[in-house]
Amino acid sequence: MSSTWMYIIAASSVSLASVVSLALTLLTLPGMWLLLAVTVGVQIWQPSLFSWWTIIACAVLALVAELLEFIASAAGAAKGGASKKGAFAAIVGSLIGAIVGSFFLPPIGTILGAVLCAGVAVVWVESALNQKSMSDAARAGTGAAAGRLIATLIKTSIAAVVAITLTIAAWYQ
Repeated sequence: MSSTWMYIIAASSVSLASVVSLALTLLTLPGMWLLLAVTVGVQIWQPSLFSWWTIIACAVLALVAELLEFIASAAGAAKGGASKKGAFAAIVGSLIGAIVGSFFLPPIGTILGAVLCAGVAVVWVESALNQKSMSDAARAGTGAAAGRLIATLIKTSIAAVVAITLTIAAWYQ
């Protein structure tokens, strides 16, 4: 197979992985890490496709996205007055909600499921386990839901930057 075809296959693989990774990130799955794994594999196969600095920069962005996702989720729960148990419940509720929501109108159902279940889980923990009033529990749940939504938007935005960067780098060396 000619080197031109190898280049086209390699760049197309990164482009396809970029689209898939963006969808997976939106669904609260590890899409950026999949994209980076595909990119490293393609780089090993076709060493002239990328600069390793481009891959490292995108990996750093992925780490920053993970950190910001955690901070935004925790900040939303804390701002609403959730306890540490409530913040943990928001994480678990978000994961369960994303999975269940994925069966109903994906990706919107996934996002709404994650956001709503994060809030509901916090309300339940704060009212049932921590004996907070329903008003205080609802405030904590609202904060957790808002934090989860903001976290999803931040992480998906960074995933878009990574996907666009790697796609452009793959096609325009």
